[in-house]
Amino acid sequence: MIIKEAAREIPVFHEADICVLGGSCTGVFAAVRAARLGAKVVIVEKQNAFGGVATSGLVNIWHSLYDTAFSKQIIAGLTLETVERLQRIGAVAEEKKSHSVGYVLNTEELKIELDNLIIESGVKAYLHTMFVAPHVEDGELTAVIVENKSGRGAIRAKAFIDATGDGDLCARLELDHRISSHFQPSTACAKISGWGENSKAQDDVTGSDRLIGLDLQAARLAYSKEFDLPEGFGWGRHVPGTKDVYMYAGTRVYHANSADGEQLTYSEIEGRRQVRAIMDLIRKYGPDNEIALVSLPSYIGTRETRHIDCLYQLQGEEVLLGKSFDDAIAYGSYRVDIHHQDKPGLTFKYLDGEQVYVRPGHPNEVSRWRGPLEKDPTYYQVPYRSLLPKGPYDNVIVAGRMIDVDEEAFGGVRVMVNMNQTGEAAGVAAYLALQQSKSVRDIDTGELRGKLSDGGSIIL
Repeated sequence: MIIKEAAREIPVFHEADICVLGGSCTGVFAAVRAARLGAKVVIVEKQNAFGGVATSGLVNIWHSLYDTAFSKQIIAGLTLETVERLQRIGAVAEEKKSHSVGYVLNTEELKIELDNLIIESGVKAYLHTMFVAPHVEDGELTAVIVENKSGRGAIRAKAFIDATGDGDLCARLELDHRISSHFQPSTACAKISGWGENSKAQDDVTGSDRLIGLDLQAARLAYSKEFDLPEGFGWGRHVPGTKDVYMYAGTRVYHANSADGEQLTYSEIEGRRQVRAIMDLIRKYGPDNEIALVSLPSYIGTRETRHIDCLYQLQGEEVLLGKSFDDAIAYGSYRVDIHHQDKPGLTFKYLDGEQVYVRPGHPNEVSRWRGPLEKDPTYYQVPYRSLLPKGPYDNVIVAGRMIDVDEEAFGGVRVMVNMNQTGEAAGVAAYLALQQSKSVRDIDTGELRGKLSDGGSIIL
């Protein structure tokens, strides 16, 4: 059954040079970089705050800004600037020379810093605003339809950056895209007080802080049927500035696609159920822990949904072998980290050739995915071409986890410090294309890299 909606005229809410859809750190950084260059920019976010999975999803870590040897800084730009802003108010803790974590953030403070970045840069912001549909005139994308408390309206722009995470703009433009048959499962995080045993440092292999009188990983395995908990992987970090509030990421919602409305609804409810189940387990078998639920995410931590078919698909081997690209616009050193759909636990692949399958409660399975090299790579690169969708629209760029990478490459590049850089590149690229009256595909990537460097990014 279908219902026909009558044609109607809608107001234009705003006109800009560049419209960014999605207010994650990736989207914010795209908007800010373009605005700092002089573009008139508008950003649209469906939540009540910017920051995406870092804030609405509660994930309070950013990974290292250095290569795997910790000898060369490979990431700066707005990621570093934001860290420095948080350091000034005691809202970030640095974990030096850690392959698991670089910075632990107070993500409530991060929300405010992102607001400040938007305001200081003169970006027009719409929160609580949902992207509804693209508006195409004579084969050209000229506007997007949005809806908020003011009703339905249009935002007109000359260039569009899809930073929605799920690639919503590209999907509704019917651009080619795919969802992996083994897309990584989602996790609902939680902030819990009363967590920890004398504030001891956590285990950076399992990421599971010690509790009083309870080995949580062992208990989860032993009592999984009693509490209907899937076997998974738990990790977390204390919130900077607090004494006992812990961000715990220990749920797993398997085989649910967050780009589907019904499956996303199921994921949100199931994720919260698992949080309660974990807390009930601790209350029963670790009663000396006086825990309390402090907050739940306003959006489940979605690792993977759509990938947009772009001019170039980055391959896992290219990441793991540190292939160089002449149009590189982002760098990373975080290991390839694959959360499995078809079995519990996850697999780490390292640039030095080591491979580790980690399944809590079982011995780690250590092997090698390749033999030794004369010199191991210490970081990898993301090319600009992987941000440029195929198809008829020459004013659309993607930024964030929907960029074109295969399953293995995605396991490494998907983390926030890497995706933040794709946002900055998209913002600068959109500005250059407009300034030169070119397609985003036709700009000089040497000039793009130069502009990124001028704005504080590290370009190698």
